Amino acid sequence: MPKTTAEKLTPTRAKLSVEVTLDELEPHLKQAYKTISEQVSVPGFRKGKVPAQIIDQRVGREAVIQEAVNASLDTFFQQALAESGEQPMGRPTADVAQWIEAKDPESTLVLVFEVEVRPEFTLPKYDGLKLTVDNAEVDEAAVEAEMTKLRERFGTLVTVDRPAATGDFVELDLSATIDGEEVDQASGVSYEVGAGNLLEGTDEAIETLTAGESTTFTSQLLGGEHEGRDAEVAVTLTAVKERELPEADDEFAQLASEFDTIDELRESLKEQAGRASVFAQGQQARDLFTATLIEQAGIPISEELVEEEVHRHLEGEGRLEDDEHRAEVRKQAEEQIQLQLLLDALVEVEEVTPTQNELSQYIFQSAQQYGMEPTQFLQAISQGNQMGVILGEVTRNKALAIALAKAEVVDQAGNKIDLTEFTAVDNEPVEDEVDEDAAEAPAAVEVATEAPAEDAAADEEAAKKAARSAAAKKAAATRAAKKAAAEAEKAAE
Repeated sequence: MPKTTAEKLTPTRAKLSVEVTLDELEPHLKQAYKTISEQVSVPGFRKGKVPAQIIDQRVGREAVIQEAVNASLDTFFQQALAESGEQPMGRPTADVAQWIEAKDPESTLVLVFEVEVRPEFTLPKYDGLKLTVDNAEVDEAAVEAEMTKLRERFGTLVTVDRPAATGDFVELDLSATIDGEEVDQASGVSYEVGAGNLLEGTDEAIETLTAGESTTFTSQLLGGEHEGRDAEVAVTLTAVKERELPEADDEFAQLASEFDTIDELRESLKEQAGRASVFAQGQQARDLFTATLIEQAGIPISEELVEEEVHRHLEGEGRLEDDEHRAEVRKQAEEQIQLQLLLDALVEVEEVTPTQNELSQYIFQSAQQYGMEPTQFLQAISQGNQMGVILGEVTRNKALAIALAKAEVVDQAGNKIDLTEFTAVDNEPVEDEVDEDAAEAPAAVEVATEAPAEDAAADEEAAKKAARSAAAKKAAATRAAKKAAAEAEKAAE
C-alpha cells in the first residue's frame, strides 16, 4: 500500500501526498504495456501482442510509465482517501511532485492531490434541546379559511362585465415580439389573476382590463430559443370570470363531505385546522433545531463549493452580472452546504437506514409534485442515475426527524408540543440493492430536506418564475424531468 501523508490546508481543503514505489506501480505498468501494445503497429507483431521490451525500444519506458501514472491516478487517490479518512466534497486536482526514475529500482513517484473535504466539527448535544415555537391558534378565521377553500373547489365560474381583479379567471391571447418580429404566441390561455405562473408582468398588465381590451408590456422570455431575452408582449383579454361560491349550508355539507350538517362540517374543519397548526409548529421547530445546531457547531464553509454553486445557479438564470442577486444566492448556498453537513453528521450519529416504505413514499410524493406518474418519475431518476441521491435525501430527512424527536418543544405559553406525528419514522430496513445505490451516491452540495421558512419563501418565488410560461407548473416540471432523462440517455451513449 502506498504511503499517504495528509495535510489540512484549510478546514475544508486537504492535501494528500502519496509515495508510490516501482513495485506498487507494477500492476499499472503491466496494464500500460497492454494498452500501448493494442495501439502501436510494429512489423512482425499483431496488435496487442507486442512484447514489453519491443515497446520500450519503440515507444520508450518513460512513455509507459506516463501511461501507467495517468491510468492509476484515481486508484491512488481512492487509496489515499481510505488511508487518511478524508471525505471528499468536490473534484480533486492532481500533480506529480516527484517523477519516478525508470532505471532506479529505489526511486519513488510522489503524487499530490488537493480536494475539498468534509470539515471536522463537533455535533452539539441535542437530546433535550429546548425550542420555543408559536402558539397553535385555531380561531374562527382559520376555520373560515378552510371552509372557503372547500367552497372554492365546488364553485362555478360566471362571466362578468368589469375589469379583471386578483382571483378572477381570465382568457388571454398572447403574442411576443423581438425587434418587431413575432417569436411566440398563444391563444385562449386560461389564467387565474394573481397566480404568478405566466410571464412576469402579466398580472399588472391585465388587472385593469375588461373583456376585449388589449395592452403591451415587456418581459423576459423563459423558454424556447429566445430564452432570457426581453420581448414586447401584447395581451388581449377575451373574457373575465369570477368564481361564484355555493352557500355554506347543510346542502353544501352533504355535497362536499360525509357530514349531514354544516355544523358537523365546521367541527371537522376545526380539527383539520388544528392539525395543520401543529404541523406548522413542527416545521418551525425543525427550522429552529437545525439553525441552533449549525450556529453552535460553527460548521466551516468551503468557498470553492459555494462559488461553484453560485456560478451554476446564476448561469442557469442568465444573471451572472447581477451582483445583488449573487449575494442572495451566496447566502442561500452557504446555508444549504452547512445544513447538508449537519444532516450527514446526524445520519452517522443516529445510524440511520431508510426503509423501503419511506423510499416509496418519497418517490410517490415527488411524482405528485412534478405532475408525473410514479413509474414515470422513477424511470426518469433511474435514467439519470439519481437513485442514490434520492436515497440520500430520504436518509437525511429521517435522521432529522429522529433527532428532532429528542428535543423538547414548547409553545410561547410553555405548553409541551407533541410532534409525534411530525417526527414519526419507519423501521423496516430498505432492500440491499437500494443500499448499493446509496454507496454510489455522490457527495452533492444539495440539501435533502425541506428548507427553512425564509428559504421556503424564496423557493416558492423561484418556482413561480420557473413556471411562468403559457404551460403551467405541471408542464414545466414534466419538461425538466424529461430533460434529465434525455441528458442521461445522451451521457449513456
